Order: sequence, then structure tokens, then C-alpha cells
Amino acid sequence: MAASDVSDEILVDARGHRCPVPTLRLRRALEAAAPGARVRLLADDPLARIDVPHFAAQAGAEVIERGETDGVLSFLVARSAA
Repeated sequence: MAASDVSDEILVDARGHRCPVPTLRLRRALEAAAPGARVRLLADDPLARIDVPHFAAQAGAEVIERGETDGVLSFLVARSAA
């Protein structure tokens, strides 16, 4: 991944918040983003493992990367290009 790819991500830091706040913040960011934009969500609520992929599928977005480091979940979600 090139350095410019990382700077093109919209970062949503929802650490410290519980369901449904991380998913709601992700939804707001995707709605405000341009078609094809990528949003990275950081969350430490374990329910995000279930909520984020479910929300993305319903919203027509795609989870293109997910990971976990020191209890912090990271999801890279791409907004549909249409």
C-alpha cells in the first residue's frame, strides 16, 4: 500500500464507545464520503466484529480489511462507487 493510499482514508475513531455508536459513526462517515471512498473504523467494542460487517452488507459497502491489535479492532470499509 502506497503512502498516498493511507492518507486517502477517512479515519473514524470510536474507541471507548459501545454498540451502536461505532456503527452509527461509520454510517455517518460513509454517507458524507464520496463514492468509492474508504473509511477506517477503530473500535474496542467486541460487538463491532459482528455489527460492522452486517451493517456494511446492508449498506452496500464492503469490508476490505479487518484486524485487531491490543484489543482495538480496525475495519477498512469501502463505500460503493455508485
